[in-house]
Amino acid sequence: MEHYVVKGGNPLSGEIEIGGAKNAALPILAASIMSDKPVTIENVPDVSDIRALIGAIEEIGASVQHPDRHTYVINGENVRRDPVDSESVRKIRGSYYLIGSLLGKHKVAEVALPGGCNIGLRPIDQHIKGFRALGADVRMIPPGHVIAEADELIGSHIYMDVVSVGATINIIMAAVMAKGNTIIENAAKEPHVVDLVNFLNSMGARIRGAGTDVIRIRGVERLHGTEYSIIPDQIEAGTFMFAAAATKGDVTITGVIPKHLECLTAKLIEVGCEVMESDDSVRVVANKRLEHTNVKTLPYPGFPTDMQPQISILLGLSRGTSIVTESIFENRFKYIDELTKMGASARVEGNTAIIEGVSGYTGANIKAPDLRAGAALVTAALAANGYSDIYDIHYIERGYEDFPEKLRALGACIAKVNSAEEERRAVNEFNFRVVG
Repeated sequence: MEHYVVKGGNPLSGEIEIGGAKNAALPILAASIMSDKPVTIENVPDVSDIRALIGAIEEIGASVQHPDRHTYVINGENVRRDPVDSESVRKIRGSYYLIGSLLGKHKVAEVALPGGCNIGLRPIDQHIKGFRALGADVRMIPPGHVIAEADELIGSHIYMDVVSVGATINIIMAAVMAKGNTIIENAAKEPHVVDLVNFLNSMGARIRGAGTDVIRIRGVERLHGTEYSIIPDQIEAGTFMFAAAATKGDVTITGVIPKHLECLTAKLIEVGCEVMESDDSVRVVANKRLEHTNVKTLPYPGFPTDMQPQISILLGLSRGTSIVTESIFENRFKYIDELTKMGASARVEGNTAIIEGVSGYTGANIKAPDLRAGAALVTAALAANGYSDIYDIHYIERGYEDFPEKLRALGACIAKVNSAEEERRAVNEFNFRVVG
């Protein structure tokens, strides 16, 4: 079975460049089909979620060119009103963005309910509330499809009951070509919401207020073509920042927007890391055992839920007792069982993990329960004594491009293997590097 083999104990050191944000690329790719002109999107990460969404929009008639690994040219002129349903699209959460884009373009959408990581209930009730406020009829039909349709969409005043990134994005797309004005209150403020709005505005949309909790949209008749580059991935950057800290390393992460990382930087400084920022990079240095802290996940600009597993791995090696509270998803601590196999002292009580720092982890055979927890467990393996085998890595590859290769560039002993023979060769290579 394909998995990662890791030999821990090497501090990460060097420089790594961050790719485009998956969480921004998915809605932007979905929105690209709303134009009948070519749209060029650059800095798209090459990960399995992106490939699944591209396959879905090709199946309904979009013209897709792929001139290089990180660039797509998409033309939605011939996009049909067909149902969006394939095995690949059901596996990704981002498939629901096609409801908003197709409803906005054709006033009808039928999309299979999304999949993605099993980290808890992620209802689409706020999406449906927004679509209905714009005049759409929304219903569910077997086998797990959402249908939204309207004779026309009319701008409306929509108050979100809870802050929802996905619902904010979907309502924006549906409202862009609605008649009249739309106001979304209690909107999500995440960087990828802002990135989508900047993309849509570059296509001729008229949207103000992105990055605040009130977004105002004046409907336009059509969207034109554009060229656009995706923002850097805040979560990939954070993953390498915390991996540097957990391995007592010294890593410079380039091609980032430091402001997007402020909540992560603040926590790293709080536990005892040195963090140095420049215009487009951050350097993380950890040369001692770090201290405990408490963390609660919150909507942006609070601490992101997607970084909760990474900081928990770090706190498991820190001095004292830390408390991590998950306020976004109720099932995001499944990795704790895997971490305890490596010697961590942690327990879960409701939506809180109580973590007693230990002096070190020990290598073990573990499974990635979801995307971000999988990457965090790789970090734990890099910090551990001995060897680890990490399985179910398809979760990790949903959101991290060239993850083992980037880690190896920082001195990590990690390889992707598919047989016992490949694992033996990898271990021999690790031992040769250590001896060398």
